[in-house]
Amino acid sequence: MPTKRVKQLNGSAAETESAFYDALNRADLDALMALWADDDEIVCVHPGGPRLIGHAAIRGSWAAILEHGGLHIAPSQLHETHNLMSSVHTVVEGTAAGGEAAHLVATNVYVKTPRGWRIVLHHVSVAPGPAPVDTHSQILH
Repeated sequence: MPTKRVKQLNGSAAETESAFYDALNRADLDALMALWADDDEIVCVHPGGPRLIGHAAIRGSWAAILEHGGLHIAPSQLHETHNLMSSVHTVVEGTAAGGEAAHLVATNVYVKTPRGWRIVLHHVSVAPGPAPVDTHSQILH
């Protein structure tokens, strides 16, 4: 029987980000980890947690987080800064924790590799108060 291959995402950092949140919501650890760069210097910081460096530490943390199922996170209010080889996204992560609506602020950094866009940093912080209002104006001056 042939081995199932993980789809290579070559189109955009936005595709990789969408696949990241999809994998979190489905609690698919293998799909989640396939989105990270092969670099040993990748970094992940969970809310209130220590800085995790490298695949083993990051995989172990996600395995513990996802062992009881998906996270049901809905990213919104994307702010993106990018060039040809990297893209920095900040998003508001909406979630329902213990039946209460909550929000977090995340920074996701992607680099373009021979295998497509991959995550090199995921850093999430607890955001106090109500979810921020998107004040980014769409009006061009």
